[in-house]
Amino acid sequence: MLAVAERMRGRRDVPDLVIWHASGDDVECDGGCDFHAIACSDVEGIVLPAPKHDVPLDLVAPGERWCDDCLTIISRSE
Repeated sequence: MLAVAERMRGRRDVPDLVIWHASGDDVECDGGCDFHAIACSDVEGIVLPAPKHDVPLDLVAPGERWCDDCLTIISRSE
């Protein structure tokens, strides 16, 4: 699934968390973008100049998870 990352910085002993959002558009990104639309919001997005990634739905990496709303949207579209 094509997705963009939202990084939530941890405090002190809490590690950072990466929340993956399904991409809200099909525009290719080479890492030079200033904004990525996300599937779970018509007005919000990720302000991060990073490329989109192909992310598996069954994440097993520690400190990473899918946005709950994006997973709901993905499951409805399948």
